[in-house]
Amino acid sequence: MALIPDNTRPLDGPKPALATPPGATDCHIHLYLPGYEAQPGGPQIPELATVEHYRRVQERLGLERVVVTQPNAYQFDNSALLESLKILGSSVARGVAVVSPDTPVKKLEEWHAAGVRGARIMNLPGGAVTTEQMHTVERLIRPFGWHLMVQFNGVQLDDYLDGLHQIESDYIIDHIGKFMPPVPADDRRVDEILRLLDRGNAWFKICAGYEASVTGGPHYEDIGAIAKRVIAHAPERIIWGSNWPHVGVPREQYPDDAEQLDVLLPWASEPVRQKILAENPARLYGF
Repeated sequence: MALIPDNTRPLDGPKPALATPPGATDCHIHLYLPGYEAQPGGPQIPELATVEHYRRVQERLGLERVVVTQPNAYQFDNSALLESLKILGSSVARGVAVVSPDTPVKKLEEWHAAGVRGARIMNLPGGAVTTEQMHTVERLIRPFGWHLMVQFNGVQLDDYLDGLHQIESDYIIDHIGKFMPPVPADDRRVDEILRLLDRGNAWFKICAGYEASVTGGPHYEDIGAIAKRVIAHAPERIIWGSNWPHVGVPREQYPDDAEQLDVLLPWASEPVRQKILAENPARLYGF
């Protein structure tokens, strides 16, 4: 078994300017525990990111609840995710797993009891399950009331629109649509996202603008323009995630965690931030 180096990322720092409401929820993190190795097909794990590490970040940001997303590194092996949920506890944590089309119902029952509430779909490098298997996975998870968490390059939205319209369960459009490169806020593909939200089963996650932004932090004006338009259109369908520990970018591009929360200050009013950080995730994840 390979020895994964301990965390060297900064875990502490100045607190964000944004004062979080009670029940504030981070809807997207990844955890890498000792004793769990990367699986074939996924990226390597550069260093650990444990529950103890994240709790320091969580305290700094003023967050109470968390949704742990299965990392690409683990592919179909959800065992580290389930261990993380066990440590965190069901009162404050939920999970998004990788579900294959042949996952037994008994396994889904066990995962549901452990706190899993979603299945990850990713049409980007390293994704274990793509939109090709999405509808089969949706039929498996529908009896449990789970959602799909779908990530793709928003520039290619036309390739995915028909499939998204066919989803009957709740689903999340991940990472601010992940437009790479960013498009203007009035782009027709952003129009299509608004129409998807209007159907009533789509959600939109404010998360990891730094991965797609060309203008960069701390304000991410290019991605922020898209985010502000979507937030204004459907504030009741928006959630937020930190994307900690930011494994998708090299260390020299590592973003400040407080900055990732403070983007909401210019993007949403205080009552809307209450919805985004507390009310909406409580509704979606059953907190």
